[in-house]
Amino acid sequence: MKSIIPPKMKDRPKHSISSRVLGLMGLTAILLLMGISVTKGAADIPLSTLIDSIRRFDKTNTHHLMMIDLRLPRVLTSALVGSALAVAGAIMQGTTRNPMADSGLMGVNAGAGLAIALCFAFMPGIRYEALIAWAFLGAAMGTLMIAGIAFWPQRGATPMRIVLAGAAVSALLAALSQGIALSFHVGVGLLFWTVGGVVHVTWSQVYLIAPLVLIGLLGALLLSPFISMMSMGEEVAKGLGIRTTLLQFLCGLVVLVLAGTSVSLVGAVSFVGLMVPHLARFLLGVDYRKIIPGSAVLGALLLIAADLGARTINPPFEVPLGVLTSLLGVPFFLYLSRKTRREG
Repeated sequence: MKSIIPPKMKDRPKHSISSRVLGLMGLTAILLLMGISVTKGAADIPLSTLIDSIRRFDKTNTHHLMMIDLRLPRVLTSALVGSALAVAGAIMQGTTRNPMADSGLMGVNAGAGLAIALCFAFMPGIRYEALIAWAFLGAAMGTLMIAGIAFWPQRGATPMRIVLAGAAVSALLAALSQGIALSFHVGVGLLFWTVGGVVHVTWSQVYLIAPLVLIGLLGALLLSPFISMMSMGEEVAKGLGIRTTLLQFLCGLVVLVLAGTSVSLVGAVSFVGLMVPHLARFLLGVDYRKIIPGSAVLGALLLIAADLGARTINPPFEVPLGVLTSLLGVPFFLYLSRKTRREG
């Protein structure tokens, strides 16, 4: 891929704001929301207890244990997963030029779901860490199947071929998952994974996914100038010297790392990758050098807020995280579908 810096986007909307301003506001909001989130739940705990538990941790103190071992890892996981899913969705929308694309288009959710169903059916009692690894392998399998279909037999995959291949493979893998769930009576376990959540996240899992997510986000930032060119059309990108096949491969790899890691840990949390890039584009314009970091910040905010809502809407019970994101995402999807059909 040639090292070409794209020209400044001339069609940046007048309402877009400075990316630095949004970044500073977003990071401040993330810290404030994280502080609120660790104090709220079935039992409200003062923020001073968190500071005290960090400075002088007492394993006999129930509040210290709740803060450090339960709430802090799930809040950090929410931020990491929200950023990862949002950036993965932004990459998919930019490279396929499909405004309704997200990581599910690449077979990540369906592939991971099939792997989870197989583990529940044939490996009962499997450790959670091993389950995460198998789910990631399933996500990779789904992505490779879609890439193979989209790129074969022609050299290069058009956005429409990727969309059609993604829809077909995802439907097949989802049907296989449901068939296994019904045949082996593992539907309850699979349903818990399907609706998504960060209830059982531990520090060992945070340490496992954090490097992968950070590597994926760095890769997305490095690719962002080229994604901006690709978003203007494949022929335009080729005219600017971009090797589009290589770019699609690298972007698919980054999407797999970001979305595969996230989905394997917290389940199929829907619509984050669909909604957040559109909000970032509305605020920052069409340059993916700004959309991708903006999506990372906004995605973290969205999932931290959703996790906080999941714990506080009906205490001491928790609402599944995927239910809350779907309540926001379904109306947005319908609005976007209507808008896209009208513009088309």
